[in-house]
Amino acid sequence: MRTIKLTIEYDGTNYSGWQIQPNGLAVQQVIEEALERLLGESVRLRSSGRTDAGVHARGMAAAFTTHRDLPLRAFVEGTNRFLPADIAIIDANEVRAGFKPIGDALAKHYRYTILLSPVRSPLHRFHAWQVKERLDLEAMGAALPAFEGRHDFAAFRASNCVAKTTVRRIDSVTMRQEDGFLFIDVVGEGFLKNMVRVMVGTLVDIGKGRFAPDHIAWLLQNRDRKKAGVTAPACGLCLMKVFYPPDGRDEDESIFQPAAF
Repeated sequence: MRTIKLTIEYDGTNYSGWQIQPNGLAVQQVIEEALERLLGESVRLRSSGRTDAGVHARGMAAAFTTHRDLPLRAFVEGTNRFLPADIAIIDANEVRAGFKPIGDALAKHYRYTILLSPVRSPLHRFHAWQVKERLDLEAMGAALPAFEGRHDFAAFRASNCVAKTTVRRIDSVTMRQEDGFLFIDVVGEGFLKNMVRVMVGTLVDIGKGRFAPDHIAWLLQNRDRKKAGVTAPACGLCLMKVFYPPDGRDEDESIFQPAAF
C-alpha cells in the first residue's frame, strides 16, 4: 500500500469549500471522483485542513492510499485530465505510511489580498477584497507584531467555530503594498474558523481609524469577538503552503517563511 501526498491548487469561487458536505459541490469531492476515474478504485483524501466557500488555495496538501503502482507523474498528469479548469494537482510525492496531513504539519501560510481602489476591478472580483477608503498603512503595520506568538484568539473566530481550544501560535504576520494591492501574509501552526479573515478585517478597521493599533493586544487579552473588526470576504484569502519537517517527506526547510510572491 502506497501513501501519496498531493499538492493542490484551486480557485474556490464555484465551490462550497474543501470538505465534502450534503449541500453543495466541494473541492474534495471533485478530486476524489477524478482519482477514482484514474485509479479504478475508491479514494478518500485526508487534507491538511479545510477552506471555506470562496477561499482559494495554491498549496493545499492532501494524502490518500492506493495499491496502484503508477509513476508519480501519473498522479499529476492523469488526475488533471479529469479535473475542471479551476482545480489542478501541482505535485505528487510518496510519503511514509501513517503520514497525517493535519497532525504532521508544522505551519500553514495564508495570504490575504486587498484591492486598494475606489473603482471595482472585474478581473479581481473573485480574488481580492476591494477597499475603497484610504487606509492608514502605518497604523496597520504597527498593529502586526501583537499577533505573533502564542495567544488566545477567541476574539478572532467565527461564532459557530467548534474548536476545543482557541489558543494558537502565530509565527509571522507581514504586510506588503504592490501595484495597487495590499498583501497580508500570516504564518502559524493552525487557525480557527475565519481567524485570518477576522484578523484582516480588524486590521482594515485600524486602517480606517476605527481602532488604534494597540486594540489587537486588547482583543487578545479580553477575547471579545464583538469588539473585533469585520470578517473580511472569503474571496481574498488563499492557502499558499503547508509546511512539513524535512524528514524524508518532500518539503524544504523554509519553515515560517512566507511563499514568494
